[in-house]
Amino acid sequence: MKQRVFGRTGRSASEIGFGAWAIGGAWGDVWQEDAKAALHAALDEGMTFIDTADVYGDGRSEQIIAEVLKERGGARPFVASKIGRRSSPHVAEAYSKANLTAYVERSLRNLQTECLDLVQLHCPPPSIYYQPEVFGFMDQLVADGKIRHYGVSVEKAEEGLKAIEYPNVQSVQIIYNIFRQRPAGLFFAEAKRRQVAVIARVPLASGLLTGKMNAATAFAADDHRAFNRNGEAFDKGETFSGVPYEVALAAVEEIRRLVPGDATMAQFALRWILMEDAVSTVIPGAKNASQAQSNARASALPALCADVMSELRRIYAERIAPHVHHLW
Repeated sequence: MKQRVFGRTGRSASEIGFGAWAIGGAWGDVWQEDAKAALHAALDEGMTFIDTADVYGDGRSEQIIAEVLKERGGARPFVASKIGRRSSPHVAEAYSKANLTAYVERSLRNLQTECLDLVQLHCPPPSIYYQPEVFGFMDQLVADGKIRHYGVSVEKAEEGLKAIEYPNVQSVQIIYNIFRQRPAGLFFAEAKRRQVAVIARVPLASGLLTGKMNAATAFAADDHRAFNRNGEAFDKGETFSGVPYEVALAAVEEIRRLVPGDATMAQFALRWILMEDAVSTVIPGAKNASQAQSNARASALPALCADVMSELRRIYAERIAPHVHHLW
């Protein structure tokens, strides 16, 4: 597993990390033992970066991570969590010093550690990016020894650009995949210039880029791919990257012919993301050990050729960009 520099933190991260949303909830049922096996397999494959959030399964994801790390012992991987969305309603006023401190302390308990490696504001309301006092609260949490570094998880490229104006923002997590290519413009250039780490999330467009879905695919009632297609619970861009399902399925069939015989479509999609050197780590989810192993092995694939990259840009421009490029 290759490692990449993680911004200005002095840390490195495996270029394929472990996204722990799926083992927490909102992706259908995941048995506890399957979740733990997925994480063990990821770590066995050399992943050194884990991304979670306090709202994934109301803390279940963080707690599973703590259990697995306790079972394994030894050096801890780089564990990032996210805070802010426990507030209901999710409004800017909830990003108070008291609330942020309480959320961090809860994650410390869930993850069974004395200091969190990285805490990210979890897709906060847009006005937060214009409230420097909130970033001051995060500075204080660093000074208090509760967190080592902080960053922001964003919905829009413009939010990422605003976030990195704050000098102590060490990372930005953003949706980036074959169906969401806009971050590769100004945002990535600025992140590189400022040495800000980039965490690429939703890399497989909620499973579309595995090539395993079709018009008849059914999703469990508690799976966000069933209940959030139009943004009923959170930003619709988090589900299928905001691309209409039928449009995405047609694009997947065009992409399928570009996938080499020695790779799965999911691995191909992950390798496409790794072609961008602004990306510090990409965090696909996994609900079992075999998925985690397959994700990890995308790191060993050779670089994609220029013709393939050009064709993927064409598919995006013609089929996908009209639906998403102007929104995120």
